[in-house]
Amino acid sequence: MRVPLMVGLLAFIVMLLSGCGSHVTAGQLKNVGLLLPKTINEKVWGSKGYKGLLNIGSNFDVEVYYKENINKEEEVKKAIKAFKKKDVNLIFGHSHLYADIFMKLKDQYPRIHFVTFNGEVQGKNITSLHFQGEAMGFFGGMVAAKMSRNHSVGVIAAYPWQPEVDGFIEGAIYQNREVDVHYQYVQDWNDTTKALKILNKMIHKGVDVFYPAGDGYNIPVIQTIKSHGLYAIGYVSDQSNLGKKTVLTSTVQEVDKLYKLVAMKFNEGNLKSGNLYFGFEDGVIKLGTFSPLVPDSYVEKIQDQVDQYIETGKFPYER
Repeated sequence: MRVPLMVGLLAFIVMLLSGCGSHVTAGQLKNVGLLLPKTINEKVWGSKGYKGLLNIGSNFDVEVYYKENINKEEEVKKAIKAFKKKDVNLIFGHSHLYADIFMKLKDQYPRIHFVTFNGEVQGKNITSLHFQGEAMGFFGGMVAAKMSRNHSVGVIAAYPWQPEVDGFIEGAIYQNREVDVHYQYVQDWNDTTKALKILNKMIHKGVDVFYPAGDGYNIPVIQTIKSHGLYAIGYVSDQSNLGKKTVLTSTVQEVDKLYKLVAMKFNEGNLKSGNLYFGFEDGVIKLGTFSPLVPDSYVEKIQDQVDQYIETGKFPYER
């Protein structure tokens, strides 16, 4: 039977649009699970993990699952067993605390690949993802030193091992050799009370630009910084919404993009085990929105410096 021209044309358009919106071709990836130490509503880190999971679900023909408030080994064991029953073969543990637990359990599940963040792992079917924090801290430090009226900037970090701390210090000094860089550690991602005490001490010392490098406490810290008329460099998320005249820029980790990238590599059979590092050149780290207080000429300069870093892998002082 002959199909009328208009009907045939409409059918062709539907087929074309369906093809354009189709999921990634099936490969090794079956279903995906996510473990969170807190909830998907955690304003910075937890919500980013959930968005990453949803990003996988929208781009691959798979089911995605998550479990919240999973902090102990026994809870992880139960969650993995539940995921296995749902034919999950890629599990993300959205914290460094899962690294040691996954290392203990991975050999019991050779057909599942375990992914964690900021841990040290080795062996088959386990990968730890690391953001190249030194670079993002470096450029954040440059902006902080440029905008400091008192030539005094401060880092309120969670832990000494965070590479963005050293990067921030290096970047600030590169921008202004006369700058004083204060830094102190909360020793916890979420201890807002201690972070605010550190903030108040630094304010009394004359610090006027801060880098609260802890995703659990940085929002209340930035809100307090705003109340004092001082400046901040946002952390993990673009935090310009907390105050365009407070947040000079942010060092952004695009976790949702990294989730998709990892899922793609696993689906294609190319996800390496061990410790992997991702940065500006992978499109998963960037500087966020700049405050209107930062001169346009300097924004252009810093963006050019970032572009050169992406191209060469070298910091400005290394060129």
